[in-house]
Amino acid sequence: MKRFLVIAAGNRQPPWVDAGFDEYAKRLRGGYALELVEIPLGHRSRNTAAAKPLADEGRRMLKALPASAHVVALEVAGRPWSTGDLARKLQHWEMESGPVCLLIGGPDGLAPECAARADETWSLSSLTLPHGLVRIVVAEALYRAWSVLRSHPYHRA
Repeated sequence: MKRFLVIAAGNRQPPWVDAGFDEYAKRLRGGYALELVEIPLGHRSRNTAAAKPLADEGRRMLKALPASAHVVALEVAGRPWSTGDLARKLQHWEMESGPVCLLIGGPDGLAPECAARADETWSLSSLTLPHGLVRIVVAEALYRAWSVLRSHPYHRA
C-alpha cells in the first residue's frame, strides 16, 4: 500500500474543504491511501513576529514526517507539474519504500526548515490559493494522475 500524507498547517476548515478532500481520498484506491495530517497554526498577533509562528508550524510539520518519507513541498516558487508529470512521479514513488508527504504551509508559507527537508518542490499555480482549496486540488491531482496510470475514464485529456 502506497501511503500519501498531506501535511497541512491550518485550523478547522469549512465543511466543503473536508468533503472535497475526503471525496478524492475515498476514490483513490488500488494500493494507494491518502490521509490528511493537520498541523495547528502557530499563534499570531500584532505583537508577534511572523517568524515565531512559522517556526512553530515548521517544527510540528517536521515532527509529523515519518523518517523514510519522500517529501514534496508545495511552494509558489516550486516546479509546475502537468498531470502527465505527476503520473510519472506516482510510478516512481510506487517503487520507494516510504510514504510520500506533501507539505502545505500556513498563512506565511512553509518554514525554511521544511523547504530544506523537501526532496522536491511543486507549484500548483503562481496564484495565491486558499489553503483549504490547495488540499482539494492536491487530492484531485493525485486521483487524476492515478486514473491516467490505470486508464480509468475519469481522465479524458
